[in-house]
Amino acid sequence: MKAGDLDLVRVAVVGVNHIGSIHCQAYNHMTEATLVAVCDLDQSLAEAVGAQFGVPAYSQLEVMLACEEIDVVSIATAGFENGSQHFEPAMLAMEAGKDVLVEKPLSNNIEEARQLVAYADQQQVRLACDLNHRFVPSAYQAKEWIQKGDLGQLLFMNMKLTIGNPNESSPWLHMRALHPHSIDVMRYFCGEVKRVQAFMTKAPGRSIWSTASLNFEFVSGAVGHLMGSYDMDNRHPIEYCEVAGSKGRFIIDNVYERTVLYPHGSSELKMFQNALLTGMGHFNDTIKHRLAHFIHQVHEQVEPQDIEGSGRDALAAQEVIEAAIRSHTENGAVIAL
Repeated sequence: MKAGDLDLVRVAVVGVNHIGSIHCQAYNHMTEATLVAVCDLDQSLAEAVGAQFGVPAYSQLEVMLACEEIDVVSIATAGFENGSQHFEPAMLAMEAGKDVLVEKPLSNNIEEARQLVAYADQQQVRLACDLNHRFVPSAYQAKEWIQKGDLGQLLFMNMKLTIGNPNESSPWLHMRALHPHSIDVMRYFCGEVKRVQAFMTKAPGRSIWSTASLNFEFVSGAVGHLMGSYDMDNRHPIEYCEVAGSKGRFIIDNVYERTVLYPHGSSELKMFQNALLTGMGHFNDTIKHRLAHFIHQVHEQVEPQDIEGSGRDALAAQEVIEAAIRSHTENGAVIAL
């Protein structure tokens, strides 16, 4: 889109399996976007999804970019550690001058992630990542309390993200595929991470490091903890977030359901309860919220460096993950970032 252009943002989705299908549905219902094409290496899958949404289907990204008028390429491919198939399509799309949103992780390879961010800067295009856990009304409310000073000086943060995932493909799958989310939430509330210390274990019968405990020191001086696991039951709440300061603390229940502020010296609580009116009736709505936020920023011509949940944010989370892996392999040593 050109500056001042108020037309709908034209979006193409690359990789249209489960998550890609959610992307297609989200863009198809947005007031500021229109889905114009889909692409998948599986031609039959691409054609089926294209027919479902009434848009052209391609099996080659280069062909789609040459044939269609596209503003944003949304990449929902997967691969090894859920990220090995992100780099090539993202680079091709940015080379063509398109704004790009990539599923997390930006790449499972830290060098590729760094290249993606550097190339986005070079091309002066917007690069974002689907870090959907903080693009929800409960997180917005909690962030507002921090910014208003209701928590005072931040002191500590406790984060938990646990799901059941039996995949045994990589020793570091749990860290690289899941925790871009949790670490991004921690950075969203507490800022940059200075040091991280990690300890990991394997559940019975597992070969990968499927459960992890991480300690954090933030640049601000606050400290934090993350408990993560691929060994839990998906029928129970997956996420818990607590941030505390010198004047109060808040707790967010299960990503989006409810956030409560507990002021120090008072028994009167402030509660923000999500309901269907907020558009948060299901976890998949977090993805829709995140995609809509990016499309709105593209539509409003927000500068690439000001994009929220940017490629740079995703890279920062991945740098922490790689430092945590180094910490564990070096017998729990503290790694400076």
